[in-house]
Amino acid sequence: MSEAQKTLPGITVIIPVLNEEKHLAKTVQSVLNQKYSAAVEIILALGPSSDKTNQVAQQLAAENKNIQLIDNPRGLTTVGLNASIAKAKHPVIVRIDAHSEPADDYFELGVRELLTQKADLVGGIMAAKGYGSFQKAVAWAYTSRFGIGGAKFHVGGKAGEAESAYLGIFQKSALERVGGYNEEIIRGEDWDLAQRIKATGGLVWFSPELKVTYWPRGNWKKLAQQFFSTGVWRGDLTRSNPGKAGIRYWIPPILVLLVAAGLINLATGNYLGIFPAALYLLGVVGIATTVRSLSLKSRIALVIVLPTMHFSWGIGFWRGYVFGARGTLDKSRVNKNRAKS
Repeated sequence: MSEAQKTLPGITVIIPVLNEEKHLAKTVQSVLNQKYSAAVEIILALGPSSDKTNQVAQQLAAENKNIQLIDNPRGLTTVGLNASIAKAKHPVIVRIDAHSEPADDYFELGVRELLTQKADLVGGIMAAKGYGSFQKAVAWAYTSRFGIGGAKFHVGGKAGEAESAYLGIFQKSALERVGGYNEEIIRGEDWDLAQRIKATGGLVWFSPELKVTYWPRGNWKKLAQQFFSTGVWRGDLTRSNPGKAGIRYWIPPILVLLVAAGLINLATGNYLGIFPAALYLLGVVGIATTVRSLSLKSRIALVIVLPTMHFSWGIGFWRGYVFGARGTLDKSRVNKNRAKS
């Protein structure tokens, strides 16, 4: 056994999977391509997919003895993650989503950072990418302060203590200490977990060297469904933990209120009520016209993408803040026929 193998712990990669026929093989291959010098096991928690995802997973497991399949009949991400953690045999847990692909050095750099910083959770950058013009516009929005806010894992920044982490590399002992993921939370579970780890004295660390390619939603309906669900859960979490909610979480809901108030005034004959919506749309168009990294088609798509993200999230936030999440699902990836329990 080499010195590197002696110094690095074995890791268990946990991947919750639901309706990911198109992405799963690429995700698993990106894990198998890792330049990691110690043992790696992969656990796929299979939900009730309505496509050929589970057949793809079975083929992958047949081809690689390090892949273990477990059932996640409810299909909920947090349930699948906790079931995988319980089965994990290694002291370090790496969460990967089935529509993401870690860079080849992600495990090696991440685990070394975890050990060097004596952290409980380390995360890096969500490097969003797209194929078609619409998905490329969504990917740009994910990496821009104008799109999804200023979190380090979206826009980058200096290494240091973080509010939360994208996916994450964990000490298994930290997950066990806090009882794993909260299975009552369907979106925002990573943020909730990070807060509970920090509440026990654990360190959550951001490293810009760590990059994971993320493939966002590729059509308008799925994007709107995703952001509405995320907004609902953020509103619920904000209601439960008002002191821990950053200012950026309030920007889309305040935007919704301003535009709604303006339109109500407009409907009553006050033409000045058009200004909030008009100024916002002018801002969106201004942003779209100045993004040189996108094609013309993607810039046109961005005029649709940004309002969809902002207003779906903002409306969802108020729904969750006032009424609670009440089991709201992200319908952009789920099987229509499965139970919501």
